[in-house]
Amino acid sequence: MPVFKAPFNGYSVKFSPFYESRLAVATAQNFGILGNGRIHVLELAPGAPGVTESVAYDTADAVYDVCWSESHDSVLIAAIGDGSVKIYDTALPPPSNPIRSFQEHAREVQSVDYNPTRRDSFLTSSWDDTVKLWAMDRPASVRTFKEHAYCVYQAVWNPKHGDVFASASGDCTVRIWDVREPGSTMIIPGHEFEILSCDWNKYDDCILATSSVDKTVKVWDVRSYRVPLAVLNGHGYAVRKVKFSPHRRSLIASCSYDMTVCLWDYMVEDALVGRYDHHTEFAVGIDMSVLVEGLMASTGWDELVYVWQQGMDPRAS
Repeated sequence: MPVFKAPFNGYSVKFSPFYESRLAVATAQNFGILGNGRIHVLELAPGAPGVTESVAYDTADAVYDVCWSESHDSVLIAAIGDGSVKIYDTALPPPSNPIRSFQEHAREVQSVDYNPTRRDSFLTSSWDDTVKLWAMDRPASVRTFKEHAYCVYQAVWNPKHGDVFASASGDCTVRIWDVREPGSTMIIPGHEFEILSCDWNKYDDCILATSSVDKTVKVWDVRSYRVPLAVLNGHGYAVRKVKFSPHRRSLIASCSYDMTVCLWDYMVEDALVGRYDHHTEFAVGIDMSVLVEGLMASTGWDELVYVWQQGMDPRAS
């Protein structure tokens, strides 16, 4: 399976929604504590296990997350440790990039998510306890959402409702928002410890997964969220990211500080259906390809990016 060795520690990996062989990786020097960052755009070799770098962009601070535009196949957006949000166009020469840079967040930007239904806007979340909404054609953010009492580690759009998103925070809550409303429309006190990640089910727009420092992944129905639909136990340390499959309704991937990537089917009794222990440091980035069913990618503090097919060994050559 393809493996890429980055010079810095991996933080996030995202498959292109346009090209099945393309992915972007966010990395940070010195584990993201101090130093530079780099964004890598990688290409999978057709019919071969190799992976090559097509372009890289250096930043003056850590890159914590990256996402692809849903409307322009060459555009990606990066969440930077200095509080900035930068937009890159891989179709332009490197000196022309970034094509835009926004400096509004007061602390590190932790996540970025492009609106998959409207395709004209994106969200960022930050250690400054806020979420910001941006439009591609606006010179500044459209709105700032201030309710969380601590770092907002992730904000993700609902896959069917272009005005609805969820945010996961270190204040131990997930909030559901509608950008047409003045405040959050729902507060889920999901875990007793920090909530590090959340994601929506791609087939049921009322189902949400959360992951936490408490080592669990929980699945919620926002129509009746007093009790979770499922509590997934199996990780040994904090669960850094959680991701619903774009192809299978009940399949969830997660990665953890226990250095593993887990696959879960939350609708069956023995929910843990796969565990991969290929990383040798914290596993902090995970994605599943929309274009190729079963194709997964992960990255971690071991400076490695793995791409593999579910059921295969990520380390197999």
